[in-house]
Amino acid sequence: MQISDFDFDLPRENIALEPARPRDSARLLRVAAGQALSEARVSDLPSLLEPGDLLVVNDTAVIRAQLAARRGEAKIGITLDRILSDGSWHALAKNARKLKPGDTLHFGSDPVTAAVVENEGDGAISMRFSAEGEAFDDFLKRAGVLALPPYIDRPTGPTAQDDSDYATIFERYKGAVAAPTAGLHFTPDLLAALDARGVRRHTLTLHVGAGTFLPVRDEIASHKMHAEWGRIDAQTAQLINDTRASGRKIVAVGTTSLRLLESAADERGVVHPWEGETSIFIKPGYRFRAVDRLMTNFHLPRSTLFMLVCALAGTETMREAYRHAIAEGFRFYSYGDACLLDRAP
Repeated sequence: MQISDFDFDLPRENIALEPARPRDSARLLRVAAGQALSEARVSDLPSLLEPGDLLVVNDTAVIRAQLAARRGEAKIGITLDRILSDGSWHALAKNARKLKPGDTLHFGSDPVTAAVVENEGDGAISMRFSAEGEAFDDFLKRAGVLALPPYIDRPTGPTAQDDSDYATIFERYKGAVAAPTAGLHFTPDLLAALDARGVRRHTLTLHVGAGTFLPVRDEIASHKMHAEWGRIDAQTAQLINDTRASGRKIVAVGTTSLRLLESAADERGVVHPWEGETSIFIKPGYRFRAVDRLMTNFHLPRSTLFMLVCALAGTETMREAYRHAIAEGFRFYSYGDACLLDRAP
């Protein structure tokens, strides 16, 4: 298995720079191994699911994770990654080579500062801010901006429209650097139609980290995933297990939901309550335990997310699906269209 197995050429015009409006009018490609590809709209999702199926969605909320810092005269670009158990933050930093433990970072004239705890190398640091709780939230509102992925071209930075576009209807718990983008497609009308169809819905939390944008640069076998914090409560775990026992399907909304479900499942496929970090790397050859279907956007070439969907639906199936999507003008990445994938036998 080589990185080149997961490469493809994507024309620039296929990259979405804003979401469909209304959100559930986005296109949806139906993909199942051994079956012909079919096209629909996200608003058609209720008719593609069965009563009693369970949608599992991510209720994380995006923070303004990108900060412009200074250490003396040196400019340091900071992208917060995840909060650590001791209250400090793991972050990715530009121009971080000379940062040392104890260095103080300033953010313009803002009274909040941060102290470097550790420089891990390769741009990864941990840091502790002088504010916590609501005071820290207020600081991010003043000093931070959305860490939009680089393929969403914003020459002057994220806009006020991005503040609402890059948020899901499910958001509840702050802590994500990036949005769980499959959730961006859902609207009140779609939720009402799913309810009317008898499709159930429950949430988990996975705070998406900055590492979600990083490509696989070396050999697949040596690639190290960045850890992300997640939680599945006992009620959600029980509902998932009851749904599977009844013969209905577990439908993960987004790769973030899928990764946490698979992290929390044991060898028998039983999902247990979970709280902690996961760095699970799902690639072809992985044996799925908890998820039957996945609704997800179209992902970057050579990325761990494209490897994940190939693991679920089959590499050749997904390569054909992506060739079709590109040729038919589907919109890719965070603000783009979606696909509904069945797990291959």
